[in-house]
This record gives sequence, C-alpha cells and structure tokens, in this order.
Amino acid sequence: MHKEVDCVMQAANKTLIHPTAIIDPRARLGHNVSVGAYSVIDGDVEIGAGSSVGHHCVITGHARIGMENRIFHFVSLGEANQDKKYNNEPTRLEIGDRNTIREYCSFNRGTIQDNGVTTIGSDNWLMAYVHIAHDCVVGNHTTIANCTQLAGHVQVGDWATLGGFTGVHQFVKIGAHAMCGVSSVVLMDIPPYVTVGGNPLTAAGVNSEGLKRRGYLPEQIANLKRAYKILYRSSMTLAEARGALAIEAVDAPEIRLLTDFLSQSTRGIVR
Repeated sequence: MHKEVDCVMQAANKTLIHPTAIIDPRARLGHNVSVGAYSVIDGDVEIGAGSSVGHHCVITGHARIGMENRIFHFVSLGEANQDKKYNNEPTRLEIGDRNTIREYCSFNRGTIQDNGVTTIGSDNWLMAYVHIAHDCVVGNHTTIANCTQLAGHVQVGDWATLGGFTGVHQFVKIGAHAMCGVSSVVLMDIPPYVTVGGNPLTAAGVNSEGLKRRGYLPEQIANLKRAYKILYRSSMTLAEARGALAIEAVDAPEIRLLTDFLSQSTRGIVR
C-alpha cells in the first residue's frame, strides 16, 4: 500500500514520481512533472511544469530544464563535459520548453573557456543518440536526427535540420533554415537557407521546401535563390559576394540574415 501511494503522486504539486527514482531533496520539480523508474536527479537541477522524464535517466550538474519537455529513457543531461581542461567548475546546461529528447541523448554542460553554459532552445526535435557537447548553442524549432554528434562550441540556428549520423566539427556555425544531408561531415560553416550534402560537403541549393512550410512568400524565396546564385554560382570572391549581397539586402530583408551570418563566420563557409 505504501509503495502504491508513493508511486501515485506527491500531493503538494501533483508530481508523479516512480518509487525507484532517486531525487535529491534540493532539486526543484514543477507542477505535474513525472519521473520514471530508476532515474536519478541531482540537487542543482530545475525541471519546469508539465515535463516528463523517462526511465533510467540521469540529470545532473547545474541544469535548468523548461516546461513541457519530453525526455525519453536512458538520457544523460548536464553531465561533466568531455574537455580535458575541465576542473569541475560550476558550469551549466540550460534547455527551453517543449523539446522532445529521445533515447540515449547526452547533453553536456559548458566550460569556463566559453560562456560556461550549453544552451538548447525550445520546440526542438532531438532524436535518439544525439550528442550535444559543451558550450553548444542550439536555437528553436530544429530537427537533429539520430546519432548526430555536435562537438564543442557549435552553434545551430533556428529551424535548421541535420540528417542522421551527421558529425559537426567544433566551433562550426550552422545558419537558420539550413538543411544538412544524412551522414555529413561538417567542417565549415553552413550559411542560412542553404541545403548541403555529400562527402566532401557541397552546397545543393536553397531549402525552398522548408521555407514554404514556414510561410515564406514566393517572392522571398526567389530573392534567396538570387542570393544563392551570387554566393555560389557567380565568379565572385567571397568578399565580393558579401558586398553584392549587402546591396540586395536593402530591398530584401530576408537576405540580411545571410549577410549577417557571413560577416560573423570564422571558419569559412561550405562553398
């Protein structure tokens, strides 16, 4: 009878906790959070209302997880990063709202060599075995498919899609609305809106279908295709293309996202 009562609810906030879960009393769990069998949640962890944690998960470190996240079984969140310089400094993992985090994902906390925090936004679809290393910044509405691995300090823009088994080199930036094909090895930055694939990685056009689904107008997509031709199909150097795109962006604000990205790229772009 006692075990049954423990398993049903903590009456104060209607939090459903399996009796085999181990939860530090300092951990802060919001209203209607559920935690599955044999999961472990440490003291410096905050989980927002309506989130669910599956069986055999470990959430540790300084981790803040937002509302209505679905965390499936055997997930590791907030564990010490895999950086040899790390000396147990109090770095963090921060996750937004309404993310789906599938089985065997591992997201590490940041390092003091960067901002000290690994950040994942909201409404992301993160499939099984995805690894997000220290100091990564993942935006909102991304889709990161099975077994994709992000090395340290990687940035992924809003609405980007990464195909399964993709490996991303440290410090790489992936622009908003970009799409990366399956089994890609990403060693250089991928500009916004661009579809890439193959090995070695090459650009294959504008992610038109994705933009249509997100409400981009035909004239906006036409503007971006014109920008793509300037960047990839002209004989201009990258510096010349950036200048030409800056002129195009005056009358086509959607191109501004592309020009801003190019000005901030430090590794060079897939071209």
